Amino acid sequence: MAQVVPADRKWWAGGRSPFNLEYGKLMMWYFLMSDAFTFGAFLISYGTIRFSSNSWPDPNEVFRSFPVVGEMNIPLAFVSLMTFILIMSSVTMVLAVGADHANDRKAVMKWMAWTIIGGIAFLGCQAWEWAHLNHQGAWWGRNPFNNIDGSAASTNFTNFFFTITGFHGFHVLSGVVINIIMYIMAANGTFERKGHYLMIEKAGLYWHFVDLVWVFVFTCFYLF
Repeated sequence: MAQVVPADRKWWAGGRSPFNLEYGKLMMWYFLMSDAFTFGAFLISYGTIRFSSNSWPDPNEVFRSFPVVGEMNIPLAFVSLMTFILIMSSVTMVLAVGADHANDRKAVMKWMAWTIIGGIAFLGCQAWEWAHLNHQGAWWGRNPFNNIDGSAASTNFTNFFFTITGFHGFHVLSGVVINIIMYIMAANGTFERKGHYLMIEKAGLYWHFVDLVWVFVFTCFYLF
């Protein structure tokens, strides 16, 4: 005889997912997947142009400046600092999510504040880099850097660079705004009244996605 499963134990009871996944998290994963396709399209387009070209500007020569210090013999020092800042902000986000599991409001606020500071610092670094490159004559439609073989470079390098890093920077800015909203909600006790901090976890998923995308952007533009 077939066993009758009580209604309250069926996966569709209460509108729950068959994988016991909270609806908001599921929708966030759908959004991140669609956003990943967009970034993937940008990076695949860049890679296609990059490797179909006979020569390309040397990133070790293009990205060798540092604020105050100026030109450095250590290439990619500044972008390495930017990457470190973003990775550390991902660590503080992990700590914030861990604190929300413990329902520790003060710890959530502390680690969210550090995550926000890290995001703002990264955006500040990116703004300086853009301003410095623009001062050298680089912008959409303008490329002052020669190819590694000494030949004149096309504007594909700068067009892709400003478009893709700008698109990523917009995501970082959006993440900072979301994190500020989460911080305010935590400070107001909104999550304590709800009885959970699930929105912090969703914000964390977005922030980790932004950090992961930067790894691919960093690899494509600064290492090759």
